[in-house]
Amino acid sequence: MCGIVGYIGEEQAAPFLLSGLEKLEYRGYDSAGLCLNDNGELVVKKAKGKLKELKTLTDDGKNLHGTIGIGHTRWATHGEPSDVNAHPHLSTSGRFAVVHNGIIENYLILKEKLTEKGMVFQSNTDTEVIAQLFEYYYQGSLMDTVIKVLSKLDGSYALGVLSRDNPDEIIAVRKESPLIIGLGNGENYIASDIPAILSKTRTIYRLENDEIAVIRRDGVQIYNLDKEPVHKEPEHIEWDVDAAEKGGYEHFMFKEIMEQPKALRDTLHPHIQDGRVVLDEIHLTAEQIRSFRKINILACGSAYHVGVVAKYVFEKVLRIPVEADLASEFRYRDPIVDDKTLTIVISQSGETADTKEAMKEAKRRGSHVIAIVNVLGSAIAKEAHDVIYTLAGPEIAVATTKAYSTQLAVIYLMAIYFGDLLGKISDTEYKCYLRELQMIPDKIQQILDNSEQMQYLASQLFHAGDVFFIGRNIDYALSLEGSLKLKEISYIHSEAYAAGELKHGTISLIENGTLVIALATHEELIGKIVSNIQEVQARGAYVLCLTTEKHQELKSVAQSTVFIPQTCDMMLPSLAVVPLQLFAYYVAALKGCDIDKPRNLAKSVTVE
Repeated sequence: MCGIVGYIGEEQAAPFLLSGLEKLEYRGYDSAGLCLNDNGELVVKKAKGKLKELKTLTDDGKNLHGTIGIGHTRWATHGEPSDVNAHPHLSTSGRFAVVHNGIIENYLILKEKLTEKGMVFQSNTDTEVIAQLFEYYYQGSLMDTVIKVLSKLDGSYALGVLSRDNPDEIIAVRKESPLIIGLGNGENYIASDIPAILSKTRTIYRLENDEIAVIRRDGVQIYNLDKEPVHKEPEHIEWDVDAAEKGGYEHFMFKEIMEQPKALRDTLHPHIQDGRVVLDEIHLTAEQIRSFRKINILACGSAYHVGVVAKYVFEKVLRIPVEADLASEFRYRDPIVDDKTLTIVISQSGETADTKEAMKEAKRRGSHVIAIVNVLGSAIAKEAHDVIYTLAGPEIAVATTKAYSTQLAVIYLMAIYFGDLLGKISDTEYKCYLRELQMIPDKIQQILDNSEQMQYLASQLFHAGDVFFIGRNIDYALSLEGSLKLKEISYIHSEAYAAGELKHGTISLIENGTLVIALATHEELIGKIVSNIQEVQARGAYVLCLTTEKHQELKSVAQSTVFIPQTCDMMLPSLAVVPLQLFAYYVAALKGCDIDKPRNLAKSVTVE
């Protein structure tokens, strides 16, 4: 959520800052702003709305001058979206400018104190408190002021700070909110995420909690809170620049849907060697694995939906009780977790605030934690006991597609790996599961090669006002993700229900023309879902049924039927999710929605 970018060098900063903010639009925002040091004065321009408003205001950066600056895209948490509440925020005298990602939990107490001291606030944000604290505590040493201000803040933050008295440096600070430093030749950068600076450099530092970076044109120095220098090894980013661009596709989301076969192959390849699943990242002995009496899966959003699929998969294969928990609820219910509980946390960014805090709670109670994340060196990756990376590459669209699919792939790898260690699957089953898993990328490609069917169905059904997804067993788990995809990018009201629950209330909402998307891939329950289809049709529903190629007879049951290739039951969600992604995409496109940046949403939710 929100985006930070900063530049110091010899070139005019504004054009780069605007370009960098464009690369961070996927994080979600409702206003944007820039601050540049122009001949000793901190000049701020900011605007509510999309980045194009700020571009118009600044003539694409041409009317902002200076070779050092910071920029920000804001997603409102304190104070409504407005020009005044947009970042950067200036202190009263204009000596300091601050951009901030995160939340300052004690800002009201600080604001009251500063107001009593005579400081006048312009905005309703928690961030302006930081700028005013700099003003209040400054006595000539910027570093001492930074440390003093940080000692007063409770909450999470990534900060970019400019000082009028220090015109040749940017200060960057991080606590519980990601921030990186890009290293160039005679110029350096800060950013919330890699795409913002990838056109300029692939060499970065990742700031850790409570580290303070002083960024100058000719170098970067990092300190801890005791003002001691911190040595860090630079990291080289392997992404191709084109990987963070649209590559000829109209939207990032469609590009990322089409990239799923490659992302899956990249994720699976390092973990399958000589016909065996290899998970060297897991530092657990077979004896330790046998000692676990329960598995907890913690995640939010689409990652949580992966966790619900995983519950079905793990319980079937491993015969261990599994709880899939919304991370935002987990630590508030006094969970029953101990050293006999294995905890798996799933997060695309590795920075999801609720997931990170839930993980800490599980660790505190003695649980061993395995993280599944996509971002190397992210906070969750560093704090987990073990981490398995999904090699999906950068995912820019807010609505996840390839990250979801690669997370599912890791779940299958873990099921096969643990099932073998625990003696829960035979050698024949092991070989079958592994063979089917390795075929998933090709089968997804087969679905993508026939995407026109989903485009046609979308053209017939995009006027739907309400959509219900129904399924049983693992199909219900998948229906959660199908419904979320549709609602988050098309703004159509959509809900997912376990099909067996229809008669317990939901069927009262079915009327003539209601669109019902019925998932019918789970072999043992085809007959029951057919009965559910007939129930909603009797009340006027239009049914789109998604099933496997084996069940051609369902053509005569539903008004429209989509077929996917056959695979083993536990892996069917990897195939069935692709038509649902395509359907959501085409519906949103026909409705003219902002597909890559849906309203009110953010890619990386780094606040609770």
